[in-house]
Amino acid sequence: MQICLYEDTSCTSLYPLVYLRPVYELRCGVFTLREKIGRLMPRAKTALFTRPELRMVTEEENPGLRVNQLDEEPTWFVNGRTLVDDELKKIVSARHPGEALFRHDGDIVAAFVSASRLKTLSTRIDSFHDQDFFQDLPQRTVSTTLVKYPWDIIRYNHRELERDFTTLRRSASRKISLRGFRGAHFLNPRDIIIGRNTCIQPGAVLDAGQGPVMIGPDAHIMPNAVLQGPVYIGNSSIVKIGAKIYPGTSIGTMCKVGGEIDGAVIHSYSNKQHDGFLGHSYLGSWINIGADTNTSDLKNTYGPVTVVLDGKPFQTGMQFLGLVMGDHSKTGINVTLNTGSVIGVSCNIFGPELPPKFLPSFSWGRGTSFETYDVEKSLETARRVMARRNVRLTPSYESLFRDLFRQTAGLRTPQGDVR
Repeated sequence: MQICLYEDTSCTSLYPLVYLRPVYELRCGVFTLREKIGRLMPRAKTALFTRPELRMVTEEENPGLRVNQLDEEPTWFVNGRTLVDDELKKIVSARHPGEALFRHDGDIVAAFVSASRLKTLSTRIDSFHDQDFFQDLPQRTVSTTLVKYPWDIIRYNHRELERDFTTLRRSASRKISLRGFRGAHFLNPRDIIIGRNTCIQPGAVLDAGQGPVMIGPDAHIMPNAVLQGPVYIGNSSIVKIGAKIYPGTSIGTMCKVGGEIDGAVIHSYSNKQHDGFLGHSYLGSWINIGADTNTSDLKNTYGPVTVVLDGKPFQTGMQFLGLVMGDHSKTGINVTLNTGSVIGVSCNIFGPELPPKFLPSFSWGRGTSFETYDVEKSLETARRVMARRNVRLTPSYESLFRDLFRQTAGLRTPQGDVR
């Protein structure tokens, strides 16, 4: 038996967050979507399918796993945009599943395919993510949620933190005693999980009164930081002195965070460590938010937020929505960002004037004056930043970076103005 996580054709609606990663590597709650799906069948072989341009990077990051290849054996296909729930767990854990296709609102959530059928379809395996690949299977409707746009992750993060806490509490082999953290304050300690080798300094407040607080191993919570659950702080991340971390916030691996953060997701290797407000936002990796950068996450009219993706407006239906920022982007000091802003990969923004709500990847400037950020300079910065975390910018990643620069060129005018 094997389980195959794959990207369907709708994954591009999650740009700019998935320009440089498969959709199932996005974080929602404590875990990535892939980690949630992987728990469905922990003993099964795992295969990963992704867009062709991501294949080499995905292979590098997953040695030993099959990427864009399958063995001819019974296989569960699971859409990488899936937020696993109890219904899907029950379906996938069946001892003798029959061939079937499971949909929600027209989207494929999962499918079970026998070895014999997989063999007959082997010539079409490169396009199995299309609807026609599964067209002959018996179909069933499920209520399982799939994320479609970046703001869906922000919308569901609070709920997923609470779900993931249940998983963590069940799987934790030994709970770290809170008695060793002198001078720190723990509210509702039964809903607090702290990883090994974590430092929590005097004056820090972990408030699990309204939701769980989960801290990964080797994290550092500095004095007078306040964390209100549900919240997750990832492995080796640092919460700075006096930080205010509000419910619905997830911080990934090796991040530095401070100031005021509310209902936001920060993926990994990113810094938002100074004063300033970040609300109901998703930041990718290798991002640095300058001192006193502030995001608006509520319109003055209190109405639903409209977002622009690739030059097209989308109605989110959300009252609170701040910033979606792609990997390797940076803001300078005192930058102000509008409600529902979308900033692409490797952008550099400075100055106090409001920039456009949509900035295509590789934009450099302030206010309404932006030019194209040279890809060679962008790569030089990325290489330097990644080396600070002992991560190598590989030739495959560099090639992907250059391809993205060419792919997004149509969103930038020759003069550098954004469309």
